[in-house]
Amino acid sequence: MFSVTILGNNSAVPAYERYPTSQLVSYNGNKLLVDCGEGTQMQLMRYRIRYSRISHIFISHLHGDHYFGLIGLLNSFGLLNRQQELHVYGPACLEKIINLQLEAASTRLPFLLHFHTIKNAGPLAETEDLLISSFPTDHRIECYGFLFQEKILPRKLAARQNKPRRYAYCADTRYDEKMIDFIQGVDLLYHEATYLDDQLEKASLRYHATSKQAAMIAKKANASKLLLGHFSSQYESIAEFEEEARAIFPATENALQGVSYLV
Repeated sequence: MFSVTILGNNSAVPAYERYPTSQLVSYNGNKLLVDCGEGTQMQLMRYRIRYSRISHIFISHLHGDHYFGLIGLLNSFGLLNRQQELHVYGPACLEKIINLQLEAASTRLPFLLHFHTIKNAGPLAETEDLLISSFPTDHRIECYGFLFQEKILPRKLAARQNKPRRYAYCADTRYDEKMIDFIQGVDLLYHEATYLDDQLEKASLRYHATSKQAAMIAKKANASKLLLGHFSSQYESIAEFEEEARAIFPATENALQGVSYLV
């Protein structure tokens, strides 16, 4: 099964029981974490996810709501005596930050921690079942989205008469049509929608997108389904995000915490 479980769907400040951004991509029992905002490991426990099976972690950028939960998760792995190696992908400064935190606490992890610097668009990682690539987004600091594509042997592909399934994670970004080439025809697209469309100018100034803009990207990319997330803490109810987007792209849902979406 190829699925995405939402652990956190809020933006910078946790609010209304919505946690900062984090997702879990699962394929046939293998687990990959996408961003790791504050409280991620609490959400993993809340939803009874065996996070010891996480083999790869992808950090889109170094705003705190996307990685402040990482050092806590790594520390817990160490306290639980994790032995299997772990691969972490992110911008160049991430390795320095994590190593400094570990050094300041005199913490030595009992497992191999491999850092991989994301430098540009292109192939990033490969697991037994998935190919993962990165692409840049238009944010205030260096930021990347991720594309997860299943690997299918040619004989299985012919039997299914289908293309490999693909999931695209568009991290923090303004409206940016340049990403469409990377996500064209995906089965499931996650796109940030920090604000409703009446906050269009504010969204642009803060390098974020609105619900309608996310829907426009999904439509132009010929995505099969759109998930909205990264909601601003100024909104208690998020129902209107879905309503606005569906006027442009009907196959839209809000990304709800604890829900797993099939790719």
